[in-house]
Amino acid sequence: MLNFELYNPVNYVFGKGQIEKLKDLVPNNTKILIAYGGGSIFKNGVYDQVKAALATQFEENNIVEFGGIEPNPRFETLMKAVEIIRKEKIGFVLAVGGGSVIDGVKFISGAVNYKGDAADILRKRILFKEGANVIPFGTVLTLPATGSEMNSGAVVTINETQEKLTLGGSALFPKFSIVDPTVITSLPKRQLQNGVVDAFTHVIEQYLTYTHDALLQDRIAEGILQTLVEIGPKVVENPTDYKLASNFVWSATMALNGLIQKGVPSDWATHMIGHELTALYEIDHARTLAIIGPNLYKVMFETKKDKLAQFGKRVWDIQEGSTEEVAEKAIEKTVEFFHIMGMKTKLSENTEDFAKTADFIVNRFEERGWKALGEKQNITPEKVREIVEMSY
Repeated sequence: MLNFELYNPVNYVFGKGQIEKLKDLVPNNTKILIAYGGGSIFKNGVYDQVKAALATQFEENNIVEFGGIEPNPRFETLMKAVEIIRKEKIGFVLAVGGGSVIDGVKFISGAVNYKGDAADILRKRILFKEGANVIPFGTVLTLPATGSEMNSGAVVTINETQEKLTLGGSALFPKFSIVDPTVITSLPKRQLQNGVVDAFTHVIEQYLTYTHDALLQDRIAEGILQTLVEIGPKVVENPTDYKLASNFVWSATMALNGLIQKGVPSDWATHMIGHELTALYEIDHARTLAIIGPNLYKVMFETKKDKLAQFGKRVWDIQEGSTEEVAEKAIEKTVEFFHIMGMKTKLSENTEDFAKTADFIVNRFEERGWKALGEKQNITPEKVREIVEMSY
């Protein structure tokens, strides 16, 4: 097992009716900003619950709202919120939404007091370490998928240059996150499908590498994968079923709250390539992962076949065949699962303008100096090209 440090200070508040606890969690000695997305919180009742909980502690003039944070949050939009916070002297931000809203608030938190060009936070991958001068924030999760409610990472798109880039650091953990599984009942089927596949692939990125001796981490990862396979199709059809909803939400959090990555190698090349597809074509993030992931496993088969075979035996219950045969069947079963979850796993099924995609992505990676990706740093630009072209 690799050496590791585990640090996660998030106060994770889970279950029915927990939004009312905001009155005890949000500091009442400062002005606050409520940040949200396209307005779904007005339709599902979450906005009213949030305002009711805060009304006992805050005068109306101490609450400022900022809406319109996009799926795949835009740098340009987030900078408008940064200016509002500076102008209004806001001391706390409450993110009410899914991963995009929470990711956006993490950027806002770091950007308010950042000295210099805020775009450098993304382009230079600035880490906001503990003690950094950031604006504290909490979250009310409305869309499970990214685990952003219990981690310190974020992804933001710079619209001008069509770049989807990351930021993070230990100072960007939420102070608290309220997670009520009942809020998923009003989500569109497509968002539920995306959430399951996103969480599933988060686990895969930290699991499907090579065999190692971190036995517990593998078993936890496999448990999350098995749970998502079992409940994924069902929760899409029955989001009002609390057993399904609660297990889905907790699985999505566990997939990327930092626990299963400790002591083990990680890949993340599927995400790095997938981010480019979203930046180029506005394809839903989860759907880019379903496009790229299986083809990456095929191209990197020799590197990953032992772990693929373990994945096949333990998650997909494929008990017969050689290592190679079980590994190949595991990829097939994964694609089948993605199809069951409503994914179209070819780029050509998601956009007509795909012919030069591999050229664009390879050139962009080379410009950034990304020439050795994956858990063994053996995914070269040539391999990236092969993966993307196989995904057409």
